[in-house]
Amino acid sequence: MPQWTGNAAGSLRRRPSRAPREPVISDTTVFAGGTVWTGTGPSATSSAIAVRDGRIVALGAAADALRDGTAGVVDLEGGFVMPSFGDGHAHPLFGGLEQHGPRIKEQGSVAEIVAEVGRWAREHPDVPWIVAGSYDPSFAPAGEFDARWLDEAVADRPVVLRAFDYHTVWCNSEALRRGGIDATTPDPPLGTIVRRDDGAPLGTLREWHACDLVLQAAPDVTPDVYARALADASRLYAASGVTWVQDAWVDDTVARAYLDAAAADLLTLRFNLGQRADPDHWRDQRPGFADVRREVERLGHPHLTATTVKFFADGVIEGGTAALLAPYDDAPGSLGMPVWSTTALAEAVTAFDADGFQVHIHAIGDAGVRAALDAIEAAVRANPSWDRRPVVAHTQLVDPADLSRFAALGVIANFEPLWAQLDALMVALTAPRLGAERTALQYPMAHLLGSGATVSFGSDWPVSSLHPLDGLQIATTRRTFDGDPADGWTPHERLTLDDAMRAYTAGVARQAFAEDTWGTLAPGRSADLVWLAADPFGVDPLALRHIEVRGTWLRGTRIHG
Repeated sequence: MPQWTGNAAGSLRRRPSRAPREPVISDTTVFAGGTVWTGTGPSATSSAIAVRDGRIVALGAAADALRDGTAGVVDLEGGFVMPSFGDGHAHPLFGGLEQHGPRIKEQGSVAEIVAEVGRWAREHPDVPWIVAGSYDPSFAPAGEFDARWLDEAVADRPVVLRAFDYHTVWCNSEALRRGGIDATTPDPPLGTIVRRDDGAPLGTLREWHACDLVLQAAPDVTPDVYARALADASRLYAASGVTWVQDAWVDDTVARAYLDAAAADLLTLRFNLGQRADPDHWRDQRPGFADVRREVERLGHPHLTATTVKFFADGVIEGGTAALLAPYDDAPGSLGMPVWSTTALAEAVTAFDADGFQVHIHAIGDAGVRAALDAIEAAVRANPSWDRRPVVAHTQLVDPADLSRFAALGVIANFEPLWAQLDALMVALTAPRLGAERTALQYPMAHLLGSGATVSFGSDWPVSSLHPLDGLQIATTRRTFDGDPADGWTPHERLTLDDAMRAYTAGVARQAFAEDTWGTLAPGRSADLVWLAADPFGVDPLALRHIEVRGTWLRGTRIHG
């Protein structure tokens, strides 16, 4: 798996550059026989849309008039066309890599995961390390998994499994040995080694420095594996109706994988790279980050940009590492694990903002969110005004005093809407750690949208499902896929379907500095479209995720269906 090392950075502050003009088709295609949702206003619809040279040329009657003599007509068969989705926060390479190892995400218990690892190991006897993702941490009490459980399946080779939050790993005994982890190994500065009563490592490691003790001992991922992973990720995204993705965890090796794929013209979607700033090395990283941006710009591929720097303000609540303003209910002496001091985060954010990078900050706990907002405010005060569009990603727990700061600072609130439900993770791990009062403050989507802040949606795939329709269902119901609770969890934070779809389209386009190009449907805009088999406004809200994606187009070229 990739390791977080490298260097990078800086030109003068600027708006992230537009992608070069893309190759396009030249014939006219008319989509008719259904509903066209333009995304330009509440339930704004049309009857048809016409596309030529990769751009929208007409809507409604004007599009219908172009049917005669066109190269093609797409009969929507009563379906629904809308702007294609964007994913405002994800890890495509990780998701692609998960397709090449044990399929542990699909398993429903510890026993099933162990059996799947054993099956895969028997079928791949020559693979020296088994590294895979991603398991459900709610399968074990407190999310703590024992190395001996994996030893039952594989004892002679290291096994390292990522939890689906990607902040935790579960190892077998051989992986612990290869990582040099025993009872005498101290916890690293940013990480925790979960231990048995006698001090020996249990098999669960939390956060980067602890996880890296084993991950850095694993063999590097080869370029051909990265290429296959990107191809798999692109295929899965296209099948979900997604045409733009923010990769929110990029190091030098991952950046090189994207550059190689772009040079070989293998990128079928638009990707923006978020290079990760390390709190221990960010000053050294600045020149290299700018070098990567310049190399991407010189390459000039229309599907690749590198305009963003990613920060982790904290960890995750279920692991007890998200930064909180008041102690965890189940650990009264703990405020979590901030990744940066507030001073260092503000200094680094200000520096990369001065270099013209959009900052994108993972912030889960209320102290993490406040630190992110404080850092952005420091950059706004210190640097000349520019179209910076900072992003706070996840925005899970926000202190009420900080809600108005998003709109005031021009911060884009990125949510992963699928998380806003009382699922097993929330019930077994998150809620007991926060207590009832703070649990009810999570994912304030409607509040932030109503305050005037831009809201964008993402998946955090492979942490959770990459399918936008899954996220739309939860955002509009705040109910689990089983329909619980009947009235919705924190129902005052539900979004209308129109607003939720705009968060996945126009909201992400604004995050991508592309609101004049895609995210809505109007003449002159890029023909980035998704064809759904049914009108989302006409189905049971608890059936939104079952709507079939029949086709996806990027700039008029069909990439799925």
